[in-house]
Amino acid sequence: MSFSVSGPKILFRIDLGFVQIPITQTTLSSFVVMVLLMIACILCGRNLKKRPGKRQVIVEKLVTMLYNMVEDTMGAHNMRFAPYMGVLFLSSLFGSLIGTTGFFRSSTADLSTTATWAIMTMLIVWYSNIREQGFFGWLKSFTDPFPVMTPLNIISEFATPVSMSLRLFANILSGTMMMALIYGLLPKLATLAWPAALHAYMDVFSGALQAYVFAMLTMVFIANAAGDEAK
Repeated sequence: MSFSVSGPKILFRIDLGFVQIPITQTTLSSFVVMVLLMIACILCGRNLKKRPGKRQVIVEKLVTMLYNMVEDTMGAHNMRFAPYMGVLFLSSLFGSLIGTTGFFRSSTADLSTTATWAIMTMLIVWYSNIREQGFFGWLKSFTDPFPVMTPLNIISEFATPVSMSLRLFANILSGTMMMALIYGLLPKLATLAWPAALHAYMDVFSGALQAYVFAMLTMVFIANAAGDEAK
């Protein structure tokens, strides 16, 4: 398995005449994860029966766990966000795990990926705030508790997606870089069995933990913006 501490490489470019779209390792990894998740959803959702088999029982249990977590964190009136939270968690989880294949780069090790998710989350937060308070009520909230706090409130509003994206990106990238340094400095480790424990922690455990943290932060921010009751 090879590792690199460099950024994502451009594999090729799509020439549209007026613009060229670069396809990077991150783009390829994200597309592969998206296709695999779509195939998994189709396979898991087909041929459902009233008397479920083992596969259906496992799928229903996982979906129930997701909806229970969303209800406990965001409230029953915000259950409409459960599919988004599930996709966000799975995309983050498998976007990190795909780097263990040795063929693909972890999509979450690219700031553009985590920043996009954080921006999407903040757009939902802003929409929920406007839906709850009204547009002018939302603007007025930046002056609370005192008008002099307005600049700090604005900075805090934009600092949230920045911190969310950097948290996930930095944790995944640091694990990738540490493994690259270990294998680069001690190449003979590749022939030993014990580095598997490092991969289990750096890639699997850390990837799952950071995906969970990112999803939980997203739920908390949206729940705070959506208010106590759905309108």
